[in-house]
Amino acid sequence: MSKDSKKELIVTHSVTKVYQEDGVPVEAIGGIDLSIKSGEFTAIVGPSGSGKTTFLNIISGLDFPSSGEVWLAGKKLTEMSGKELSDFRRDHIGFIFQAYNLIPVLTVEENVEYIMLLQKVPRTDRHKRVEKILFDLGLEGFVNRFPTKLSGGQQQRVAVARAIVSQPSLVLADEPTANLDSKTGAELLDMMRKLNEKSGITFVFSTHDPKIMERARRLITLKDGRIDSDELKG
Repeated sequence: MSKDSKKELIVTHSVTKVYQEDGVPVEAIGGIDLSIKSGEFTAIVGPSGSGKTTFLNIISGLDFPSSGEVWLAGKKLTEMSGKELSDFRRDHIGFIFQAYNLIPVLTVEENVEYIMLLQKVPRTDRHKRVEKILFDLGLEGFVNRFPTKLSGGQQQRVAVARAIVSQPSLVLADEPTANLDSKTGAELLDMMRKLNEKSGITFVFSTHDPKIMERARRLITLKDGRIDSDELKG
């Protein structure tokens, strides 16, 4: 890794991913070299089939590359065991999914504090963190509600709260606005950008939503599993 590696949160070297379809190899990722620094608000964009979700899964350790190396927060993911990866993701990565993925039998508060329970964060600290993040996201009156009693936008805000309350190094968001109307999606993105500016948490999106592209400070465009362009915005 380079001398500047202490500022690099994500580094990939020659990452490829090849799937087998009916015995025929299909290349999803074709050799990506990339560095993303701490504090970035970056969108990985491209048409369906460009490899963006596959690449997001690889940099999070949810999937393994066919070849190449992946580093996150100074650790080489491609050398970790399953248990090591699971613990590392728990402590360093927050996830926001298109389908919210809230636990229906848990209240808003219980959903948000769930990762901190796994991390064995003391109860008083959990409560303080949950209270603050729900206030920041305009959900202070929804603590005891269940997901089915929330709108789609409210559910996704709970998902954002859950992703960042454990103070991860990185938040990965896969099409987080896909199931939201335009106004709700824009409001949520503005909240995430403010959280990024305030906390310094790194956000990386996989998306084709123009609203995310407008707000991202860096746009990485994939085409046929390769980086087609990499644009830093003002």
